[in-house]
Amino acid sequence: MPNTLDTVFAALADPTRRQILTMLLEDDMAVTDVAEPFDMSLAAISKHLMILAGAGLISQEKRGRVKWCKLEPDALKDASVWMQAFGQFEAINLDAFERFLETEKLTSEQ
Repeated sequence: MPNTLDTVFAALADPTRRQILTMLLEDDMAVTDVAEPFDMSLAAISKHLMILAGAGLISQEKRGRVKWCKLEPDALKDASVWMQAFGQFEAINLDAFERFLETEKLTSEQ
């Protein structure tokens, strides 16, 4: 599955998956260790891991009998570049902007 922005953002949309990524910032982890802090089945965690792997955010490998998960930080590069493009804009005062739009609307109706 290609590493597209939609796939990455869909994977990041779930708080459990974001927490898993945060855990993997520290070091590679066995699937059972990833599952430990969550109140869900190993099968449910495995589904989350499959989504993260499908988005290219993690990789998994078998070492002996244990399946390990590793963070793939380069997968976030495109998403980061896309989000940084919005950093060039100053914060907008939404109330003032709404008043401006109302004024423009009234002006165009006259």
